[in-house]
Amino acid sequence: MATAAPTSVPSPAGQGDATASHLPLTGITVISCEQAVAAPFASRQLADLGARVIKIERPGVGDFARGYDTTVNGLSSHFVWINRNKESLALDLKSPGGLKILHELIASADVFIQNFAPGAAERLGLGAGELRSINPRLIHASISGYGTDGPYKDAKAYDALVQAEAGLVSVTGTEEFPAKTGISTADIAAGMYTYSGILTALYNRERTGEGATLSTSLFDSLVEWMGHPLYFTRYGGTRPTRAGTSHAAIAPYGAFTCGDGTQIMLAIQNEREWERFATQVLDRPDMVTDERFDRAAHRYAHRHELQEIIERAFSALTGEACDALLEQAAVAHSRQRDMSEIADHPQLTERHRWHDVDTPAGPISMLAPPVEMSGVGHRMDPIPAVGQNSESILGELGMDAEAIGELRHNGVI
Repeated sequence: MATAAPTSVPSPAGQGDATASHLPLTGITVISCEQAVAAPFASRQLADLGARVIKIERPGVGDFARGYDTTVNGLSSHFVWINRNKESLALDLKSPGGLKILHELIASADVFIQNFAPGAAERLGLGAGELRSINPRLIHASISGYGTDGPYKDAKAYDALVQAEAGLVSVTGTEEFPAKTGISTADIAAGMYTYSGILTALYNRERTGEGATLSTSLFDSLVEWMGHPLYFTRYGGTRPTRAGTSHAAIAPYGAFTCGDGTQIMLAIQNEREWERFATQVLDRPDMVTDERFDRAAHRYAHRHELQEIIERAFSALTGEACDALLEQAAVAHSRQRDMSEIADHPQLTERHRWHDVDTPAGPISMLAPPVEMSGVGHRMDPIPAVGQNSESILGELGMDAEAIGELRHNGVI
């Protein structure tokens, strides 16, 4: 992507690692009035690629996600996950002075992101129409719970609520116990669609010179991800069965426990693999032609009998021995791992996916971005404290120490 025209908010000297000046989005400035997960997740993707992200936070307390927990050396696990590579500017947006500063920054920025409550951006004078009249090249991206119109536009939209409303809970868990997912799925979906929308708008701006107005909702994003069960139910008449780690139509599929407690995940989906599994792993060649198990539909119909046979065979094996048998038979499998095992997963450690990142509480290890691009290194710059960069950013706008001190005294920053 071509670099945007120089802005009046230049990148501070010395920021980033040795590759920062060569990242794809170097030269792009993002102003983000963000909190919680969706918007910070979107802006972090841009920051990872070299964009300068100025995070606007409430003076003193900052993004309320900073207080979700204190498990990462006293910092919030949510916050450290999605706020590296950013600068923090503390601004009271209810004060005229705070809004004036924000308008000055936005006037020369490339992207503005906000996930205020519905209607709040417009009431503050930060709506797309007003800001893009000041800066026609601006890409204005808004994230809401349910969209800007419709009967739910003003509804509270916490992640778990949206998971329920979008139907995700109805297809997750077991028939007895429906469940939400263990991660902020709606927030992540909206954040990724906002990120990809911004990249598209930046690319289009290189051709047209015009900015864009983007609107993404948690609900629409998650309903899009619900495509398979949605169409299955709408045209099939019934929703997919909630099957835990099992499958609504395939067997054997799911987690099976070995004698040492190791859980092995199977997902056998074709007859050749089934034949190898029955013959080489279970040592039961008779099951290949047994009418209960000789084809996929029959195996699913007799899945409870099949499960008992597999569990009996696995109970005599350690996880390591079972892995070896499955590997030798070329049967697709994995281990069902607890989160306590993931940090030391060999696929992460042997590929050097962990990198040190500075935080207000000292360095922590963080995973590198998942997309690897030839010739481009990973940007792993610090996670800021609330307002850590306020003075330097305001100095770039021409304010002297006295003016900045007065803003601080008045609670504007």
